[in-house]
Amino acid sequence: MKKYLVLLLLVPVMSFAQDDLLAGMDSVPKNQPVESAFKALKIVNLESTKLAAKKDLYLVIAHRFGSIKDGSEGFWGLDNAVTQIKFLYGATKWLTLGAARSEQAFDFSAKYRLQEQMKNGFPVTIVGFSSLAFNNLLKENIYPKMKFSDRMVYVSQLLISRKVNKELSVQLAPTFFHENFVVDDFQDNSQYAIGMGGRYKLTNRLSVNVDYATHLNRSNSSAFVDPLSIGVDLETGGHVFQMHLSNSQGIHEAGFLGNTAGDWNKGEIFFGFNLLRVF
Repeated sequence: MKKYLVLLLLVPVMSFAQDDLLAGMDSVPKNQPVESAFKALKIVNLESTKLAAKKDLYLVIAHRFGSIKDGSEGFWGLDNAVTQIKFLYGATKWLTLGAARSEQAFDFSAKYRLQEQMKNGFPVTIVGFSSLAFNNLLKENIYPKMKFSDRMVYVSQLLISRKVNKELSVQLAPTFFHENFVVDDFQDNSQYAIGMGGRYKLTNRLSVNVDYATHLNRSNSSAFVDPLSIGVDLETGGHVFQMHLSNSQGIHEAGFLGNTAGDWNKGEIFFGFNLLRVF
């Protein structure tokens, strides 16, 4: 009898406890940010919507060999390599600052998150990217009347990505870039392109990445073409190693968006890699 009496007394307490538990579950925010769509800061050549974590310092070494079409004469591209060394710093959780140097350009950049993709909420992540570069390929002995301002290159991108599921992520990148000096007399200084790319996760540490960009106002007489790049991301402990093949040797945006000359059909393909180390 005492047992039944105790149970009767506990019923109201258990009911209140259950109500409190359910109320606590309801108070948990439903709109949580989706995990980053990309593992690395770039897809291949295109910037991704991933940012450096606050106070993280990245060292990025980007290397592009020459065309493998040269064969043994150019040691399958090894004799004509281009390298970029870049430092990136997570100033805040939504802002990443960068400084880079390559044979092609000095480059100072900012990448800033405008909106995150949310679970059961906002469908995409939106990130802005802006850079100011100084073209190192313009030589005074070739262009004796060149001014310092002629070297300046401006880039603005809107990066829009969506993590479709655990394996697949996609991105769109409307781009504007302005070169104060263009080699092609028929090309506008202000140029427009739309980049697109994606990542497919094969394992926890390995993914296949692809990006492509179409130039929207290229001169009809231009010898340059649109860049297409295919590669893999390999995560190994404290860094991500990206290896890829591309018809562009350019590393800076103006280089691969505006001055890609390789033809996949003719074997004009460049092997390259991006090595990222975080401190």
